[in-house]
Amino acid sequence: MSKTLTGTTKKLLSGNEAVALGAYHAGIMVAAAYPGTPSTEILENLAKHHDLNAEWATNEKVAMEIGIGSAYAGRRTLVSMKHIGLNVAVDPFMAAAITGVNGGLVIISADDPGIHSSQDEQDNRHYAPFAKVPMIEPSDSQEAYDMMAYAFSISEEFDTPAIVRLTTRIAHSNSLVEVTGTRKVPTERIGFEHNVQKYVMLPVNARFRRPFVEDRLVKLAAYTETFPFNKISWGDKKLGIITSGVSYQYAREVFHTASFLKLGMTYPPPKKMIREFCNGVDRAIVIEELDPFLQDAILAMGIAVTGKEFIPRIGELNTQIVREAAIKEGLVKGKSADTLTGTLPPLPGRPPLLCPGCPHSGVFYTLNILGKRSRLSDKSKEPEIIVTGDIGCYTLATYPPLYGMDTADCMGASIGTALGIEKANIGRKVVAVIGDSTFLHSGITGLVDAVYNNSKITVIILDNSTTAMTGHQEHPGTGKSAKSVETQAVDNEQIVRGLGVKDVQVVDAFDLKALRNTLKSCISNEQLSVVIVRGDCPTKTRRRSIPMVIDYETCTSCETCLKIGCPAIQKVKDKIFIEPTLCIGDVCSVCRQVCPHHAIEPAKTTAKG
Repeated sequence: MSKTLTGTTKKLLSGNEAVALGAYHAGIMVAAAYPGTPSTEILENLAKHHDLNAEWATNEKVAMEIGIGSAYAGRRTLVSMKHIGLNVAVDPFMAAAITGVNGGLVIISADDPGIHSSQDEQDNRHYAPFAKVPMIEPSDSQEAYDMMAYAFSISEEFDTPAIVRLTTRIAHSNSLVEVTGTRKVPTERIGFEHNVQKYVMLPVNARFRRPFVEDRLVKLAAYTETFPFNKISWGDKKLGIITSGVSYQYAREVFHTASFLKLGMTYPPPKKMIREFCNGVDRAIVIEELDPFLQDAILAMGIAVTGKEFIPRIGELNTQIVREAAIKEGLVKGKSADTLTGTLPPLPGRPPLLCPGCPHSGVFYTLNILGKRSRLSDKSKEPEIIVTGDIGCYTLATYPPLYGMDTADCMGASIGTALGIEKANIGRKVVAVIGDSTFLHSGITGLVDAVYNNSKITVIILDNSTTAMTGHQEHPGTGKSAKSVETQAVDNEQIVRGLGVKDVQVVDAFDLKALRNTLKSCISNEQLSVVIVRGDCPTKTRRRSIPMVIDYETCTSCETCLKIGCPAIQKVKDKIFIEPTLCIGDVCSVCRQVCPHHAIEPAKTTAKG
């Protein structure tokens, strides 16, 4: 949506789209990221512009290093990632906090309160005081757009990386944005300055830079008092609300008449403004998502505030949660939801499942059979094979009926975790499962360790030629850039062989006989084995053929086909059937292969049923 009124363009933008547009107008020339919900769309939108370099990096650490190098060379640069991605990038991030920058360097950390698409909901606001760098938090798409120009200016003025923290609700919610700027690329800083004392962090130079970081923090603390998005709005002075980010939106809906201190720059906090506000109200409370980040900072100033005593510190907030907390605390009048009747029943749940025709289904079905992993449903028995998993859409195979994984910690951890279990010497076979994008992200170093330390685990690389979980982004193995330009594809098989793995097998994901024979051989042998299982993601390729159907005269209702966990195969009452609108047909045919009674065939060749 785009509308022009009296010379001003208004657009309906998500927070991610607004960040991308704001950064583009601020004159960035380089953007690097690794896809991760809720941040992914930022780089996808920047990649649409042909007058800047926007690329998917191998992982977040590399993205950060690209950003640092570009900023050193005087170009305004944006690096974006989800909250746990910053954990991967923290080593170069902390180095950049010491060295400083030249061109502006802005880092987007997209946090995920409520754990909608992550393995935790860590509060990345803590990274700002940890690194002693400024942090900005927009509360809607308009601020996400407007604050980008400020973030780059702050980065350059104070010679520091700057964090812009989004949350899922800001990143993905749409609101009107008044687009006031046009693209302007600053040129005054372009060029690399040969300054060893600033950029080469030998201990002697790092010691020289440390006082600069502390002095910078003092200057930032003075600046934040004048930051235009830190605002006091006086209302009823009986109650004052201190808040930031999306929490401001919820608080405004609940506390209509209260006084507000809305913070757009939350680190360093504007201490003078906070004191002025708290001195002007009878009671001050802090409303924020996750940790008591602001509350603890204000308490450390010797100011009495409350907040997390009644506002949940776990999960995503919303207006209802804030209102409920306020009612129970006696801050607003009303009835608690648990006293109300006639509320709508919850929507029916839908279990997490792999997609119909997913190339990963056959792998986990086979591991289930070989390792007797269906024993997991019986707490008195253990499976014969331990499967260490990784982060990707294949993690959904953990659920019944596939029982696919025993561990899943972080990107690239499956191989290292498998090595640790092997070294514990508990007498069970260990298989590590990792996706193609994740292998390139951070799995290679684990495999290097496996070669070096003479491991005998089996590693399965699930190669579906995309980064499926975050929306089919390209990666180094696909041969296409973020701008869909053909480039050199990295070959995982060559990497594995180059590392020194002797037993390397490549198998078709939809050939169950080959999968079973290969995995059985690799798991039972006494050497390090890598199996690359290749099969296209059906939701990317959209390949379909005539759907499968069941011949009910042959079918014995043994339910073997249900064990592959395909959503197209369903059971209603006592009847099993294949939903034709979901089945992708013999492009997959895994159900046909597992049926012991040959009762499943493509519709066109089935005479009965």
